[in-house]
Amino acid sequence: MTTLPGRRSSTFTRLLRHGFTDPSAAERLLDLPDLSSVRSDPVLLEALGATADPDLALRGVVRLVEAEEPDERQMLLDTLVTAKPLRDRLLGVLGASEALGDHLARHPRDWQALVTYEATDLHPGVAEFEHELAGADDPDALRVAYRRCLLSIAARDVCGTTDVAETAAELADLATATLRAALAIARVATPADDAQCRLAVIAMGKCGGHELNYVSDVDVIFVAEPADGADESVAIPAATRLAAHMMRICADTTVEGTIWPVDANLRPEGRNGPLVRTLSSHLAYYQRWAKTWEFQALLKARPVAGDPALGAAYIDAVSPLVWQAADRENFVLDVQKMRRRVIDTIPVDRVDREIKLGPGGLRDVEFAVQLLQLVHGRNDTTLRSGSTLDALSALARGGYVGRVDAAQLDDAYRFLRALEHRIQLYRLRRTHLVPEDQTDLRRLGRSLGLRTDPIAELNQAWKRHAAVVRRLHEKLFYRPLLDAVAQLAPGESRLSTKAAAHRLEALGYEDPAAALRHLEALSSGVSRKAAIQRTLLPVLLGWFADSADPDAGLLGFRKVSDALGKTPWYLRLLRDEGAAAENLARVLSAGRLAPDLLLRAPEAVTILGDPQGLKPRSRENLEQEVLAAVGRADGAESAVAVVRGVRRRELFRTTSADLIGSYGREESPAEADPGALVDRVGSAVTDLNAVTIAGALRAAVRAEWGDMLPTRFAVIGMGRFGGQELGYGSDADVLFVHAPREGVDDHEASRAANRVVAEMRRLLQLPTADPPLIIDADLRPEGKSGPLVRTLKSYEAYYRRWSLVWESQALLRAQPMAGDADLGRDFIELIDPLRYPAEGLGEDAVREIRRLKARMESERLPRGADPTLHTKLGRGGLSDVEWTVQLMQMQHGWAEPGLRTTRTREALAAAAAAELISHEDAQTLDEAWVLATRVRNAVMLVRGRPGDTFPSVPRELTAVGRYLGYEPGHVGDMLDDYRRTTRRARAVVDERFYGA
Repeated sequence: MTTLPGRRSSTFTRLLRHGFTDPSAAERLLDLPDLSSVRSDPVLLEALGATADPDLALRGVVRLVEAEEPDERQMLLDTLVTAKPLRDRLLGVLGASEALGDHLARHPRDWQALVTYEATDLHPGVAEFEHELAGADDPDALRVAYRRCLLSIAARDVCGTTDVAETAAELADLATATLRAALAIARVATPADDAQCRLAVIAMGKCGGHELNYVSDVDVIFVAEPADGADESVAIPAATRLAAHMMRICADTTVEGTIWPVDANLRPEGRNGPLVRTLSSHLAYYQRWAKTWEFQALLKARPVAGDPALGAAYIDAVSPLVWQAADRENFVLDVQKMRRRVIDTIPVDRVDREIKLGPGGLRDVEFAVQLLQLVHGRNDTTLRSGSTLDALSALARGGYVGRVDAAQLDDAYRFLRALEHRIQLYRLRRTHLVPEDQTDLRRLGRSLGLRTDPIAELNQAWKRHAAVVRRLHEKLFYRPLLDAVAQLAPGESRLSTKAAAHRLEALGYEDPAAALRHLEALSSGVSRKAAIQRTLLPVLLGWFADSADPDAGLLGFRKVSDALGKTPWYLRLLRDEGAAAENLARVLSAGRLAPDLLLRAPEAVTILGDPQGLKPRSRENLEQEVLAAVGRADGAESAVAVVRGVRRRELFRTTSADLIGSYGREESPAEADPGALVDRVGSAVTDLNAVTIAGALRAAVRAEWGDMLPTRFAVIGMGRFGGQELGYGSDADVLFVHAPREGVDDHEASRAANRVVAEMRRLLQLPTADPPLIIDADLRPEGKSGPLVRTLKSYEAYYRRWSLVWESQALLRAQPMAGDADLGRDFIELIDPLRYPAEGLGEDAVREIRRLKARMESERLPRGADPTLHTKLGRGGLSDVEWTVQLMQMQHGWAEPGLRTTRTREALAAAAAAELISHEDAQTLDEAWVLATRVRNAVMLVRGRPGDTFPSVPRELTAVGRYLGYEPGHVGDMLDDYRRTTRRARAVVDERFYGA
């Protein structure tokens, strides 16, 4: 067939029209002598054009024809043009699977397995496959026979004779027959072992569920018992050898390739456990040690090979345990955590192409269905199926999943499984990645019946189905809870109240009856408000369930919704602002403090919908707002009410940002530096309290003196207030200093200063719904016995004559916070020589500091408190670290400017930079201080009141653990980590502070 340059032959044009992508190469193949009798037959070209990849199909035909014996060759060619059903099956396989084309080139007569295609052969089962494999009495013969059977399954699949579920079931039946054949070969090879034991093979995973892929590990569990007259000590090793031999037959690779790996890692203890156990050993493990995921895996358990009575006994024994799994503590959280772990293992560059494990993939459907089965299958035996699609259908019939949702999920699952099948069929390799190559995508699209624009249509269909799965995966478990309490359209399926309560219990709700009442109140009715709530609640319920206290989250949401339900922007905010609803759910279910703050002023929920809303406001901006509000107020009490309202709002902003793990950062909470989080909270709360005091001071002055107090007045922050390290439950330690203005006598100035202090404290302690700000002035000279306010000169005289070493130490954290800025600076200049004494501390002073610290440890630790878990006074806690740092500041601050800071972490870093302490020891102290501070913050967030030790209530302890990054069930790890961190810190303190 010669073509003039620049002109295309009619065959070339026809090849293009029939879907060939390389017509020139196809022409050359058709010109081969072996195809001379069929090259111009239009029937063949049309049949090739109907395949997924006409070029691949034609290459497969050429290889097959060339491999055939001459006397068989013409029969094959005649078949290709005269026998339509057989032609379609053979070309369909060759156009979809390069690997099966390779098999036919090695075993050309196997194409005749496609000849018999009568109605009775359309859907073969295990018996038919066993018959096909019966003559395979050695491993290589089994591999060839297995591929021949696979050829028939693929032909039915690509020609549409079987749907995706039937194809998966046939693959599972073929796997069953293959396991039986492999076990038979192993028994013949080791008859002595076979005589000693009864061995049963239990299929798990997709094989057990009758939904196997073309290429997949076949998951199994082995159970064995001694044969009559045999001893267990002999029988189990014999069964182990038999099982291992069977596995090798299936998994070994020879010139005939491999069948598939047999994976026994779902057995008790996984790969670390014995390969084979007795039935009683299996039961003992499941009853005592098994994790939730192991019961989830047993959903699909099915005896497939070996001793049928023993296999049935195994299923009868473990089935009751499977249907009790939902009663386990943290059941749903365990399942959800396992799903998250699967996603986390996917490489970032692959997650968007993963049709099995990625978001919106097959595993999302399977996990959701299995979760519902385990919860509701306790009482409804119709749900106990190992097949995902059968179980989904049963869930819909039982009203546990809406009919429309079930239909959409079924459709999406079938598409994704078909896509997975066709991806694997091409080279018979285990993969779940959608390819990137355009040729591969085109073949995939055409194999699924997409012919107009295969690549674009494939991507569109895939993304559409994945989006449906993502949406329904989030909704599936929670939506029917609303159907149980809301008004439904006629004919809608309905989850019973009892079933809804079971589901809520499984989610971790301790009071499911109350939860159902909240859901009914929120979602019932035909109003627009109720409709929006029915849209929001399924997802919110999932977020609540992922928290330490779902009941509190749902109750808080109802309270906020009741308060703001008539406000038009509230539900719109949650519906339309992507992060607002999730942020609200996280805040409401994380503890008491943030919800209490929100419920006192629910309009603050707008903070959660603003992308910048969680960033702390600067002290300057807050002070401008507060002082302007005080200036507009009618009186001191109304002024401070506004100031305290600002504090409440900003405290909610700070707690929310802390709980959500965001202060406007780009990185995730897990990637954030815990020390940076602590510093941000400390600075934000300190700034907020400083501004609140400034507002109260301005209000107190205006009430009696207008804009000018007779004396200059300043508030000096002390302790954690001065160190800008306040926690949520911290008091504000202060000193009050004043200096009479020119022309004002000392008595009048002192009277004015004392009245201002008294009025400030009164205003800040007025009983309101806002959290109080306690001002503590006990660090003043002479303590509680000394005057509340002193002049600058009085401080100077006292410190010159009477100051003790502990007072100098306390002044290390003194910093002006409110009032006259110049006076504040004058006070700092006054005290600098005391807190950073020239030439450091003498030995007597060092001994006195050590004595005071030791006395505090022995006298102030609460009776009965665990010294290893007390964050303030316990071993390696805040006090240990702070006194160690402060001793270095007093000893070396005169010479090292970096030590002249009120902040503990800054001073510790400066000490390490100056080589006063090793970087390793400094890091140890820093980690302990940060951890202890975070625990104190967590306790306040969770309980709504301050505490210096871990909560004793389990749910509160779990919530503290969640705040610190520990998954439920790992509070023991949290306590161990805390003890280990603080123990290491105490060793440094013993050396650096006590000189041990």
